[in-house]
Formats: sequence, C-alpha cells, structure tokens
Amino acid sequence: MFLRQSGIHHASYSADRALFPIPFDRWAVAVLLAFGLAAPWLVSSLTLSTYLLPWIVWTTAALGLNLILGWAGQFHFGYAAIMGIGAYATVHGTRHGIPFEIAIVLGGLTAAAIGVVFSFTALRVKGLYLALSTLALQFCMDWVISHVPAISGGTQATLQAPPLKILGQGVSSETGYYYLALAWCLLVTVFMLNLKRSSLGRALVAVREKDFAAAVIGVNSFYYKLVAFATSSFIGGVTGAVLIFSFYHAVTPEQFAVNVSIEVLAMVIVGGLASIIGSFFGAAFILLMPGLMNALITWVSARLGLGLSVETLAHLPHAVYGALIIAFLLVEPMGLGKLYNNVRNYLLVWPFGYTRK
Repeated sequence: MFLRQSGIHHASYSADRALFPIPFDRWAVAVLLAFGLAAPWLVSSLTLSTYLLPWIVWTTAALGLNLILGWAGQFHFGYAAIMGIGAYATVHGTRHGIPFEIAIVLGGLTAAAIGVVFSFTALRVKGLYLALSTLALQFCMDWVISHVPAISGGTQATLQAPPLKILGQGVSSETGYYYLALAWCLLVTVFMLNLKRSSLGRALVAVREKDFAAAVIGVNSFYYKLVAFATSSFIGGVTGAVLIFSFYHAVTPEQFAVNVSIEVLAMVIVGGLASIIGSFFGAAFILLMPGLMNALITWVSARLGLGLSVETLAHLPHAVYGALIIAFLLVEPMGLGKLYNNVRNYLLVWPFGYTRK
C-alpha cells in the first residue's frame, strides 16, 4: 500500500522528526505544490481569481488564528480586526511612498503591537471571559476605523489601494496577485509545520493544556502567551494586507467586521484545532460549500421539476450548508483534519484487522 512504513527506520532523531518521513507524503506534497505553481495555466482566469485566490488567502488567515486558538488555546473573536489593522496600515504606508515590501511588514508589526496590547487580558482571564475581551477588541477597532477619518476616510468611505509594486516592478495581472498570495501562504504553512516540532510549539501546547502545570515545569506562560498573540497578529495583519492588494484592491470597514471574525473562527473549528491541513479544508468548506450547494440544489430542482420558489432557493442552500457543518462535527468533533488523519492512519495498517478498534 502507498502509505506503508515498511523499510522506513527511524535510526536518528532527525529522521524521526522529519516533516514527511513516508515517501507517499513527500510525493503528495510535491504534486500539490506543482499544481499550485502551475494553476494559472491549468485553470481558467475566473476559477483562479474567484476560487483559488480567496481560498489561499483565507487559509492563511485560518492558519494564523489556529496558532493562537489551536496551539496556545486562547480564544480570539477579533481576528478580522487584526487583519483590518494590517490592511489599513499597509495601504497608508504605500500611499505615502513606502515600498510595498516594507509597508506590508510595518502593517504586520502594527497589528502585532495592537494584538499584544489586547493580549494582556489573556494574562488575567480565560475561557469565555477572554472571548469577550477579544470581542471587545473587534468592536473597538470597528469603531475607531469607522469614525477616524485619518484612517478610513469616514464610515462610508472606500480607501483605494495603490497599484501593487514588488521590487519596483508593477503587478497588475491575476497571475501576479495569485503568486503573491501563494508565496505568503506557503511561508506561513512552512512556519506552522516547523512550529509543531519546535520548543516554542511544545511550550504553547503546554500552556494550552494547563498553564499552571506548565509554570511548574518551567514554562513561562506570560511570555509564551504574548509570543502567541504577537505572532498570530503579525500573520493576520500581513494576510489582511495581502487580501486587499491581491483581491479587493480597496479597503472598507465592512470587509473586516465581526461577521468576518466568526467566519474565520468557523474555518478553524470545522477544519480542526491545531491542524494545518484542517485549516485548508476548513477554509475551502466555509468559502466554497455555500456556492456549490446553491448550484447543486438549483440543478436538482430544475431536473426534478420541483418548481421551488426564488425565496426557497435562496434560503435552502444555507440550511443544508448548516446541516452539513453539524453533521461533520457530530461525526468528528475534531474537524475535517481529524477525519483525514483517521483515514490516513487506517491506510497505514490496512488490511491487518487486529489493529481495528
């Protein structure tokens, strides 16, 4: 079988800690990476700009939120506000003549600084109280962005993003925007893959499981919570800037409202906490499933001649979509990433029946 570990001997710590010790995993990652790089020539421009590009950007956002929620175990209901801070800071930086490469880093650092300020609540409260504190961050930033003309131009204003230039070269094609989002997504994915096997990742997991017990064994929960909030906020801020420059090309307060925070949170939960591949699955499910369900129900209705009203066709896909989320969580509460791991672990030992539970 292609997932067999036969012939693979972990004779050293480096071999045991390899990201992809099984050859099939390495080949699968290579094929997916090759498809991602060749996607502009394999799919239509509409598919690239409507499906692949937003999926990659929101997957990166889900990875950033998963760092603080899945690894560190800290609730965060204001992640859209963090993304908005990075987006506005980057847009203002480029409008004032700062090169995009520097402006996007400054946008991430601005988001990280504000995220750290609000993270101090995590040192005092936990659980639902922390969730309410981060929700307060969302509402505070919504109000500030909307009512400070120097930031957004006003409650109904739209701030146009300057033309994208990377290393002095103008980028105006869908392919260029796609590669910008793909490069940032790959960078964050590699960082998260290595985080799992680093001392930082193990310390975050210890804080997540029990911060008091972590303190007993020498893990400074104060320090690691700040690091988790700062790193997650930096990823969110840069992702918000990438979203604006590669997809929206203009920024408004509504793009980073509280409903966006809930959607990113749903991506993480449906995909699976502390699951990297689950973030990809969760983003795809939340983004693509409503449109697919709408098209499927419309097609079935037309084929069977059900004669459903326009209002029913408008609301039925959302009901089915919500039912699918509940069904997935009932089957596997740990998300789609855990479902994938269950199938993979079964194939590792198939067909030996004594391994089944």
